[in-house]
Amino acid sequence: MGESRTELLAWLNDLLQINYTKIEQCGTGGAYCQILDSIYGDVPMGRVKMNAKQEYESLANYKVMQNIFKAKKIDKPIPVDKLVKCKMQDNLEFLQWIKRFWDSNYGGQGYDPVARRKGMPVETPATIAPVRSSGGGLSASGSTGRVGGRTPIGGPRAGSANSETVRALEAQIREMSGHLEGLEKERDFYFAKLRDIEILVGQSLETFEDKEDPSAIQLLEIQKILYSTEEGFEVPDAGQALDDEETETF
Repeated sequence: MGESRTELLAWLNDLLQINYTKIEQCGTGGAYCQILDSIYGDVPMGRVKMNAKQEYESLANYKVMQNIFKAKKIDKPIPVDKLVKCKMQDNLEFLQWIKRFWDSNYGGQGYDPVARRKGMPVETPATIAPVRSSGGGLSASGSTGRVGGRTPIGGPRAGSANSETVRALEAQIREMSGHLEGLEKERDFYFAKLRDIEILVGQSLETFEDKEDPSAIQLLEIQKILYSTEEGFEVPDAGQALDDEETETF
């Protein structure tokens, strides 16, 4: 049996000198990277975002981690697509594994986690999906704690509660807007790559007179993948596609 959530969080916070309150917060990948650094001492912590807020920052953390696994020949798949969603069960299972790995490989040497982070900010990261606080408001940090100041003696005043709810909602909107901006950047980045591949395939096909040539057939298969659609996906009509082409800058 692995350690409980409480035991794992206590060990993690003590080892790294952080203040995580939920297992889900490990899903950003920063803590996993620094656990490995405590063992090996050569993780490029300058590239690790301990307070990752956007999914692309978390993915960058996992890229660092994958490189370490490859360099150290650690034969353990990293389920990035599951961990990055900041779900408790997936991260609990992986944290239990990495704790056992740490127990077997940590040499007992002194480790200064703050110095290794070189003063980089380590605010408790937000989970991808903020949860409702016990008071009914939304916490942008993903914690179940109350947002705002102390509750006055005699209970919260209505105006104070409303202002706290507004601040919490505004914080959530800011976080969601930042997350959306990051997703849009990722979308544009990968779309540009696919567009380059589409142009290259089309140009290469034009050089083949015999479309039965094996290379031409392979290019046609690639083109078929590029143009394939799924149910619910609408292909722009010819007029719209033409407008897009005319406004595109080469």
